[in-house]
Amino acid sequence: MDIRPNIIFYFVDQQRADTCGCYGQPLEVTPVLDQLAEEGVVFENAFTPQPVCGPCRAIFQTGKYATELGCQKNDKMLPDDVKTIADYFEEAGYETAYVGKWHLASDESKGIDNKVKPVPSEFRGGYKGFWRVADVLEFTSHGYDGYVFDENNNKLEFKGYRADCITDFALEFFERRNKEKPFFLTISHIEPHHQNDHGHYEGPIGCREEFADFVLPGDLEALEGNAKEEYPDYLGQIHSLDKNLGRLIETLKETGIYDNTIIVYASDHGSHFKTRNHDNHLMGYDDYKRTCHDAALHVPLIISGGKFRGNRRIHEVVSTESLPKTILAMAGIDVGDNMIGENLECIVSGESSERENAAYAQISESRYGRCIRTEKYTYAVYSPDYDGDYCGQVTKYADDFLYDNEKDPYQLNNVVYDSAYSDIKMNLRSKLVSWIQKSEGITPVIYDENGFLREEVGS
Repeated sequence: MDIRPNIIFYFVDQQRADTCGCYGQPLEVTPVLDQLAEEGVVFENAFTPQPVCGPCRAIFQTGKYATELGCQKNDKMLPDDVKTIADYFEEAGYETAYVGKWHLASDESKGIDNKVKPVPSEFRGGYKGFWRVADVLEFTSHGYDGYVFDENNNKLEFKGYRADCITDFALEFFERRNKEKPFFLTISHIEPHHQNDHGHYEGPIGCREEFADFVLPGDLEALEGNAKEEYPDYLGQIHSLDKNLGRLIETLKETGIYDNTIIVYASDHGSHFKTRNHDNHLMGYDDYKRTCHDAALHVPLIISGGKFRGNRRIHEVVSTESLPKTILAMAGIDVGDNMIGENLECIVSGESSERENAAYAQISESRYGRCIRTEKYTYAVYSPDYDGDYCGQVTKYADDFLYDNEKDPYQLNNVVYDSAYSDIKMNLRSKLVSWIQKSEGITPVIYDENGFLREEVGS
């Protein structure tokens, strides 16, 4: 029997890091995840490379930037010539399975719409086996009830709370899997994403009473948004995800494979609860994400199993762009420079002493933007010439904001034009320009309100 580890990617949608007990949430919202964190590794400062559903999923499936894939906004499908994480696993003899939301099989510009239809096998990103999926799950379901499709394109209707039902499908995999092979299973929940057509977060019945004593994070308390109305349901959704994580762990233990299974828990991005969608320089649309603020960028990342053990807390800044490379490394698959990011195993083992302690992000739909997040600062720029739906290359940016995260942890005071921060901004600007050069193959210039502060790097 193959003794390589099984790997489960428990992937949720639009969850802030501060909703978890292991990140400081005072209510008992995530007791199962908190216990998993005590067994494994918590990345305290993990940030998404793209705070929009489709683009982030494209990164997670390929280990390539959304701009390289042509997937820098929603409703863009994976290109058919890119090698995916599932392709690597299949080549290595793993069984692959996927359950939940896909969001990578429709493209209106190409006349391809599988949002509420079965995803054709050629659009499944290399997953060959167990498949219980809707391309856009929020279009085929609500908080309660809906449908997905299986690997044979059969429509599977479900009744009950959605997170419970998606987990039911995932648990079905353990009855059907090939027990002679290791597996890579992705469980892609849509919770705690808001329900688009209803305009609300939809928690399970009773959650508004259960979490009535919520305490809002500082940014949501200080800024005008809809969190005071929506937060109990939001926490209820997350609590449901946590209970279903418990069901998964219980099944792994009952089947005797828990000790040889690595669980990766992460979110694609967070939520700012409509507090940032009236900011300056909005060149498109937004609701809950699509910004470089920590509310959208800072995500939970907990890994338990394999080399990720021992109740460790990693304070270094990391990007979840590293997940594809890291997940493959867990299986002994080395992709070298064919994927972006780093192998997070090296940080845990102390082998990455010379790494840059920063994360970068590409912003779309709300504006065409880029940003750098270091331990102390967040610096963001936007294009004044193009809106957030633009899919070409941009060579001119302007300052958007700069936050001193030590003095201003809730990012309420933009100091981008404060003369006391001029040198800090120029240093961050230089790093951001270098990253754009490396990741996008172009050399941009970045202006402030008075033109250049000094000569740009690479210009």
